[in-house]
Amino acid sequence: MNSWHEIFTINEKTMIMENNQKVAEVLNDLIEINNDRINGYERAIKELQGDDSDLKDIFTGYIDQSRNLRNTLGTEVQGLGAKMEEGTTASGKIYRAWMDVKALFTGKDRKTVLDNCEFGEDAAQKAYKSALETEGLPAYLFALINRQKEELKNAHDEVKALRDQEKLTHEHA
Repeated sequence: MNSWHEIFTINEKTMIMENNQKVAEVLNDLIEINNDRINGYERAIKELQGDDSDLKDIFTGYIDQSRNLRNTLGTEVQGLGAKMEEGTTASGKIYRAWMDVKALFTGKDRKTVLDNCEFGEDAAQKAYKSALETEGLPAYLFALINRQKEELKNAHDEVKALRDQEKLTHEHA
C-alpha cells in the first residue's frame, strides 16, 4: 500500500509534468508565430520593387529578429522536455493567403506591403498578449515573453509609422 506521502509526490509530479506540457504548447505557439513572421517578411521582400531597398533592409532585420526570438523560445521548450515546433500556424497560412489575394487586386506597391506587414505584426502582438495570460506560467518565462513582446512592439510601431508615412505621401501626390 502506498503512503500518503508517496501518493502526494506522484500527484505533484504529474501536475508539474502537465503544467510543463501546457507551457511548452504556449511557447510553441509563439515559435509558430515567429515562423509566420519570418515567412511573411520573406514574402514581403519578394513583393517589393527595386527602389524599396530601405524596406528590404528593415524586413531582413525583422527576419533575423524572429529567428533569434524563435531560437530562445525553442531552448525553453526543450528545457521543459518537449519538442520545438517547426511549422507555422493556421493563421500564418491565412495571413499569407490574404497577402496573395490582396496583391492580386491592388498591385505590389509599398503601401500595400506595409499594410500587410502591419496586419502580421498585429497578429504577433495578440499571440504574445494571449501567452502572457496563461495560468501557471513560471515568472522567468513570463518575463521572457514580455521582453519579446516589447521587442516586437517596437517593430510593429516602426512598420505602422512607415505605413502612415506612405499613406501621407499617397494623399499628397
